[in-house]
Amino acid sequence: MPTSRFSSLSSTTVKAIALVCLAIAITGASYGSLAAAYGFPLWVPFMLSVCVLAGASEFMFIGIVASGGHPLAAGLLVNARHIPFGVTVRELVGKGATGLLGCHIMNDESVVFGLAQATAERRKAAYWLCGLGVAICWPLGAVLGSEIGRMLPSPEAIGLDAVFPAILLALVLPALRNKTTRVRAAGGAALTLAAVPLLPVGLPVLVSLFGLGLRKK
Repeated sequence: MPTSRFSSLSSTTVKAIALVCLAIAITGASYGSLAAAYGFPLWVPFMLSVCVLAGASEFMFIGIVASGGHPLAAGLLVNARHIPFGVTVRELVGKGATGLLGCHIMNDESVVFGLAQATAERRKAAYWLCGLGVAICWPLGAVLGSEIGRMLPSPEAIGLDAVFPAILLALVLPALRNKTTRVRAAGGAALTLAAVPLLPVGLPVLVSLFGLGLRKK
């Protein structure tokens, strides 16, 4: 995608994307540190962050594997949310070789920023700018975190594990002005909580997708 298309974005949007990418790098450091604390060699979080680019789902992946779960089963959970994402942003990812890269940089942040824009041109520009930024900052943060993992064996102690959820909450709050969105979000959250005692770790969050079928009365 030509970089000139990014000029259609407002300075406020560009600054917001830059701040999110910075936060992603910090969260990536937490992820790398956690991987090191679990005993994973540097290449594991690095290759996952580059090839899978699953963000917070990679926390779940290394947690499942570290606790004895099967890597293939864990892998199926890592990017399952990309199925509805792909349907929603199919016009933003492009086609052909560009489309392959566009699919690869699909993540929570790029989807949110892309869909939040007013015009088709801005939606595509925001999606790509954020996606590429995350694709660069996440691996860099993971490598840095892995290197300092021995000095910081418990990233939760300083709250690094809470950065990523806080970012996502801030991004989705404006969307909750819509009543249908609130109904679906609340329904999905309720279904997830109900499934926690019944399903293995990682699966309850997928149950929230059934909330998309709810409608306001």
